[in-house]
Parts: sequence; structure tokens; C-alpha cells
Amino acid sequence: MEWILKEEELAKLAQILDLKNHQGIYLLSGDLASGKTTLVKALVNALGSKAKVTSPTFLTALDYGNHIYHYDIYNKDLKELFALGFLEEIEKEGWHFIEWGDENLAKILQQIGLPFCRIIINIEQNQRKYSIQGTLCTH
Repeated sequence: MEWILKEEELAKLAQILDLKNHQGIYLLSGDLASGKTTLVKALVNALGSKAKVTSPTFLTALDYGNHIYHYDIYNKDLKELFALGFLEEIEKEGWHFIEWGDENLAKILQQIGLPFCRIIINIEQNQRKYSIQGTLCTH
């Protein structure tokens, strides 16, 4: 599934994903400055949270309350993250938005049977194209 959306239309993506009814793991990937954090802001807002969403780049993880979590794993070693308990963290009840959740993490989640939704953001002619894949996204 693919959509070209403007920033003010990102709430539509939350509706398409039926986000309020589907807690789980959401992997966000795209180039630097493609809009991953902007998308998380829109999704967190669509969940009814008034939390101030920022990129967790230097913290790795942010907790917005109401079971809404936001991670940035850019340049993080997956084995090291797993050794620190990252897998147990994303298995918690709630919405887990993971910036830089690439195909390597997707393969691991698939192998261990954890459903996830992968949202790939591409910039095309000053617009953003959102490609959606994964077992959590197909309902």
C-alpha cells in the first residue's frame, strides 16, 4: 500500500492503519530528514496524546505516557540493543514507534513472530510517499 500525503494529511495515515485499534510495533524508515519524527508527531496526536514529540536521537527512547513509546535506533547495533533489553521493551503493551527500523530489524521481528508495521518514507518531487508493509498493517 502506498500513499502520497502532505504533512497536514498525516492523520489520514493513522486512520488507514486503524491505529487506535492496533497497538504494536511500527518501524519507520527513510532518509535523513524524510519526516520520520513528523510522522510520529501526527500518529501520537491521532492517538489523543498532547505530549510534545521530539526526536529521541540522543536518548534512544522516549515515553509519552498512555503506552506510547518512541525510539531512535540510528547507528545503534541491534545485538547491543537486544543485550540491553530492547526486545523486551518493544514487547510491552502499547504503541512502539521506531525510527530507523530497517529491514534487518524487520527480519528479526519476523523470525521471532512479532507482528509489526513498516512504514517507508520516500521523498518524491517535494512530496512524501508512504509505503506500508507488515503483518500488523494488514487487517
